[in-house]
Amino acid sequence: MGVERELLIEQRVANEARSPFVAYLLAILLWGFGAHRFYLGRYMSGALMLLLWGIGWLTAPILIGWLPIALVSIWALVDLFLIPGMIREDQAMIRQRLTAEAVGYR
Repeated sequence: MGVERELLIEQRVANEARSPFVAYLLAILLWGFGAHRFYLGRYMSGALMLLLWGIGWLTAPILIGWLPIALVSIWALVDLFLIPGMIREDQAMIRQRLTAEAVGYR
């Protein structure tokens, strides 16, 4: 029964977890908008990324904006390497929730 429950939990984790493909697609196509962070549940950092990106482009004509644009661009580049870890964290949280639910139903 234990192995059966674990297999069921792993199947649900695979179904409910965020897709790395979608996360990478959002990160590459919408680069500085932080859409990949919103998708992965990192709402505050996604909002900060979007805010800095917007301020950067609004102030770019007076040259001040290039600093936030550069910062967000570097951040987005680093995020390309962090996405797998974010996906694993998401899977771990789902697994923990499902395990707690399974124990609660005993």
